[in-house]
Amino acid sequence: MKIEPVILDGEIVRLEPMRVDHLPALCKVGLEPSLWEWTSNIVKTEADLERYVRNALADQNLGRSVPFVTVEKESGTVVGSTRFGNIDIPNRKVEIGWTWIAPKWQRTAINTEAKLLMLTHAFEVWKCIRVELKTDVNNERSRKAMKRIGCAEEGILRNHMITETGRVRDSIYFSIIESEWQAVKELLASKLLVPA
Repeated sequence: MKIEPVILDGEIVRLEPMRVDHLPALCKVGLEPSLWEWTSNIVKTEADLERYVRNALADQNLGRSVPFVTVEKESGTVVGSTRFGNIDIPNRKVEIGWTWIAPKWQRTAINTEAKLLMLTHAFEVWKCIRVELKTDVNNERSRKAMKRIGCAEEGILRNHMITETGRVRDSIYFSIIESEWQAVKELLASKLLVPA
């Protein structure tokens, strides 16, 4: 697994390596309170979002994550962010998460193609044997989205983390393993097909 910033380019979305100079574009779309309701972070101001970005880049410098900005290609607009995190090279596994997409672009093909690009990179470039995803147990929308893309629900980790607000969070884990990847890839590709 060669862990380094990379551009993942699809038909409708491009995942670009996150940089500090993305902050103005991220602030235009990323200060909607609903985006942060079930995350472990407090993001209410531009300063909060700057801290979020700088923490992501610090983790990248330590080899623990590869953060991206999500760009809608037709307009060139930054519409959100996602990342690889909790990278575990000896065990060939990674987590996909920290994903948020501005409301205007939710329920479009943006997230589906972004996940296809990231999963393809994880399984076919990094040769991962496992990709994990997790969310707050209360986040029904994320739970449904993870099932929709073919993830297997594994279980709930009780009192898993303390959020920046001090709330104790239970997290629910999902995964895709190497033997399931081809079927998941076909499922995601079929969701991106435009009807004739």
